[in-house]
Amino acid sequence: MRAEETGDGARKPDAAVVRDALGVGVAVGLSGFAFGVTSAGSGLTVLQTCALSLLVFTGASQFALVGALAGGGNPFTAAAGAFFLGVRNAFYGLRLSQLLALPRAVRPFAAHWVIDETAAVSLAQPTRRSARIGFTVTGLTLYVLWNLTTLLGALGAEALGDTDAWGIDAAGPAVFLALLAPMLKSTTERAVAGIAVVLGLGLLPVLPAGVPVLVAALAAPAVLWAEGRKRGDRRASRRASQGGEHR
Repeated sequence: MRAEETGDGARKPDAAVVRDALGVGVAVGLSGFAFGVTSAGSGLTVLQTCALSLLVFTGASQFALVGALAGGGNPFTAAAGAFFLGVRNAFYGLRLSQLLALPRAVRPFAAHWVIDETAAVSLAQPTRRSARIGFTVTGLTLYVLWNLTTLLGALGAEALGDTDAWGIDAAGPAVFLALLAPMLKSTTERAVAGIAVVLGLGLLPVLPAGVPVLVAALAAPAVLWAEGRKRGDRRASRRASQGGEHR
């Protein structure tokens, strides 16, 4: 497909798209090892750990689920927290469905690969062809590596024994923060993240495991409401000053 067919800009060489997609897929895929160790250290079997990566395949939700279970949280509460973290993928899917315009028969399979990394690589491409290549290469590389390293991490955790003694339980949150930090570009995003951290950590000692994650999700609407009020006050102030000048 030529660039002019999409109206999105100059065509990008396929080799460059593949290189970028492989870089993202390999870099993030290797962190599946941390999930495998964390999950197995939290009490899940190797089979359960691998099933999560194969069927759920969204790192933040997986880490949230096993973290809540490890803390003794109710399975339904843990699943609810993981679900809310994964909801963002539905919004990615709405945008990618228009961009990729995949055949109807392929869409159910492609939906399983709609995650932060595939969305980022696809949306960064100038043409539909490049976006499809980026999505496919990133998704395939990441899926294969994530599941392979999950298995290796789970098996390694069994060999290590008590993972708490090694401090490996901190690997999951560390990886999640490393993935999240580059995405916080605006003041609003940083404010949401900061308030969510304060709520999550502050409520951790007093609420059942998994519930602080759900409460922390309230940071987003709270910040957006405050931003809306601030903009409204500024508009009202400008109208008042303009009205005074006309008198």
